Amino acid sequence: MRQGKVFNNNIFVGLISKLDNGSYHFEYDPIYLSDTSMPAISLTLPKSKRVFNSPILFPFFFNMLSEGRNKRLQSFVLKIDENDHFEFLLKTAATETIGAIRVEEIQNS
Repeated sequence: MRQGKVFNNNIFVGLISKLDNGSYHFEYDPIYLSDTSMPAISLTLPKSKRVFNSPILFPFFFNMLSEGRNKRLQSFVLKIDENDHFEFLLKTAATETIGAIRVEEIQNS
């Protein structure tokens, strides 16, 4: 399993995971959930205690990825398979994203 920490304006929101079977999970952090002033990160991922599951990378996160020439360049420079969307998310969405959301890779020890 691989995971990333999701942040909204540098506030920890929750975890996104890619399981060994290829499916994806997103779960809000209980502290973020309890803060009524903090918004959901997406209309498709409303604030909830439940774990969101998907057979594909959630469209909200997929839409954070680059396309076209930028994607090919990132693939070459970072040595990432162009079709590994989760790896792209973990390697490219930690800084300088468009919008308030960013994702930091959790390194396995």
